[in-house]
Amino acid sequence: MKHKSHILIVDDTDQNIQVAMNILREDGYRFSFASNGEEALALIEKNARKFDLILLDVMMPGIDGYEVCTRLKAKPHISDIPVIFLTAKIDVDAISKGFALGAVDFISKPFHPEELLARVRTHIELFTAKKLLQSHNISLENKMDILHERLLSELEANQKEIIVVLTELMEATSDETGKHIRRVSEMCALMARLHPALNDEDAQVLLYASPMHDIGKMTIPHDILHKQGRYTEEEFCAMKEHTTNAFNLLQYSDRRMIKAAAIIAHEHHEKWNGKGYPRQLKGSDIHIYGRIVAIIDVYDALTHKRCDKEAWSLDEALEYIIDHRETQFDPELVDLLVANIDAFNKISRMT
Repeated sequence: MKHKSHILIVDDTDQNIQVAMNILREDGYRFSFASNGEEALALIEKNARKFDLILLDVMMPGIDGYEVCTRLKAKPHISDIPVIFLTAKIDVDAISKGFALGAVDFISKPFHPEELLARVRTHIELFTAKKLLQSHNISLENKMDILHERLLSELEANQKEIIVVLTELMEATSDETGKHIRRVSEMCALMARLHPALNDEDAQVLLYASPMHDIGKMTIPHDILHKQGRYTEEEFCAMKEHTTNAFNLLQYSDRRMIKAAAIIAHEHHEKWNGKGYPRQLKGSDIHIYGRIVAIIDVYDALTHKRCDKEAWSLDEALEYIIDHRETQFDPELVDLLVANIDAFNKISRMT
């Protein structure tokens, strides 16, 4: 055979080993041999992946063939090597015991050349095919893993594109809104990187999902959204609907970033003391993404000029944030902002 399969022959009679080798040489196999069970186990353990078939005598002094097979099958790294029992006495009980231990066949002694060749060929071909299938399966699994990663990457890229398009729609309403969105995005990502319970993945999610925090304002009537001066109670109630409207729009997505955007849009006006909107969530019941966007959104809005207000100084804005620690804002996030204010202000100065 072209692949030169390797057979281990185990028999306590040298003549039986020699006869088997002479018959099987016709098919070009390579051979190893052992004259007892201990020697066979040592050879198998030393050359675990070397053998394609074991011809194993049942009756041997010391460790018999059944015990050798039992120990072989108990070791996962060599248990798949096919074992054919060699025996001068074949009866129903012996056959049943051998198959129960994991043998694939029995061959009677003295050997009949055609029978020995045929059975050995069959089981080596089966074992070779099994290894080939396993190899192909591993290769296929690797390829599927790579394909899965590519698909996930493409899906994430698609989410980012959708978010960019929606954000650009918002930016079209006001240049200041566009700048605000970009600053909030960068500062939210920075806060995630500083937070001990979050990681780089959270930072990436916030970088791309936080720009959607006010996407629901696209559903608010233009005359209310761009009204100069204070809202009436009715107008303010309509304005507050932008949180729920955005959530209703985005909540059914299974995509990570869109789901995060739905949470952020819904919860970024909630307050630590439970007096925010739309659901009056309190403390840690507010998602950490919503809490982060809440503090960053306010800090950036305070430090930049709007159509209805002048920009506050950085110190004034920070004082407001500190004054509302544990009432409007998560106290841990306030502390992180204060401790890293230079890094946040560097982003805040972005035009």
